[in-house]
Amino acid sequence: MNDVTIQKRSREELETEGVFTWPIWEKEASRFDWVYEQEEHCYILEGNVTVETADGTYTIGPGDYVIFAKGLKCIWDIKADIRKHYRFV
Repeated sequence: MNDVTIQKRSREELETEGVFTWPIWEKEASRFDWVYEQEEHCYILEGNVTVETADGTYTIGPGDYVIFAKGLKCIWDIKADIRKHYRFV
């Protein structure tokens, strides 16, 4: 698996997985370092972010289902205030 996997999932898939019951995380436009101590799955509701990793740069926005690998070190550069459902696995 890649360090960052971006997918498009149907509403039905999201509901089956229970995504809309997951907690919500919000953050204003900002730039910061981050390390994933656990694998994270998230679904972007609002905003835009560029995630910079050793393997490349990923642009993420509304409607993206994203999986961040455990151990990933990256820089989050939030361009527009972000709001997402998330869970750690």
